[in-house]
Amino acid sequence: MKSLLTSRRRWFYYGLSVLMTSLIIVTNIQPSYGQSLLDLLFQGVQVIQLSNLSDRQEVKYGQQINQELMQSGQFRPYRNRELRQKIEVIGKRLARVSQRPNLPYTFQIVDDSSINAFATMGGFVYLNTGLIAASENEAELASVIAHEIAHITARHSINQMRDVALSQGLMSAAGLSENNIVQLGVQLGVNLPHSREAELEADQLGLKNLQRAGYAPIGMVNFMKKLVQQGGSTPAFLSTHPAASDRVSILAKNLNSQQAYQGDGLDKQAYQQQIRRLL
Repeated sequence: MKSLLTSRRRWFYYGLSVLMTSLIIVTNIQPSYGQSLLDLLFQGVQVIQLSNLSDRQEVKYGQQINQELMQSGQFRPYRNRELRQKIEVIGKRLARVSQRPNLPYTFQIVDDSSINAFATMGGFVYLNTGLIAASENEAELASVIAHEIAHITARHSINQMRDVALSQGLMSAAGLSENNIVQLGVQLGVNLPHSREAELEADQLGLKNLQRAGYAPIGMVNFMKKLVQQGGSTPAFLSTHPAASDRVSILAKNLNSQQAYQGDGLDKQAYQQQIRRLL
């Protein structure tokens, strides 16, 4: 009996020592991160590992980010129902042939005269009325949507969120809190441009997506070229790390000249009658 008690006591202390060692290791991982995992667990905060986000989680956080953007008053939605339906038709056409066709994409129109567009995680794409007006035809407009869909399919906002969270000390050893994910998503959507690598990748993926959807790929090159040549301040859509002229040159080099004008969306008059008139 004494031997049995001694054995149990030995295993108890062994287990306790393993537990304490594990806790010491966990609380000392990545000391540059913000709160420790234990702090977050004791506070009842749900911690998310960004690298392991499922599509369902990504959509959930995208919905929360979208809700915050709209409720904060930073973006005023454009209420014309007919225009929203037409933009959704174009967006769904591109989404179906993208690298992540199963996401439930949502296309929002922002009542803003500046030439800009952006996307957040989970399939949320935002287009300013100023960008819709600046597009000369449907292929040009579709090229911007294709570019933003590419940011989503390549998970650029998630990667950017991880980098910013690390630089701001917001991540624990286990990941990022749900609240920080939403707040960072709003911050990134409003203020921070993507990296040079992300923008160039979105250009290339977007160009392929545009062609797969049956649009004339010259629309992407022409739209960017027109924005570069218009003078004045650079539109927000192009004011990112890669020089706008460099992006145009790289796209032009990757475009097969024999296929450039093959596809839909080059009818200026149809665009004026169907889309621009609704602004």
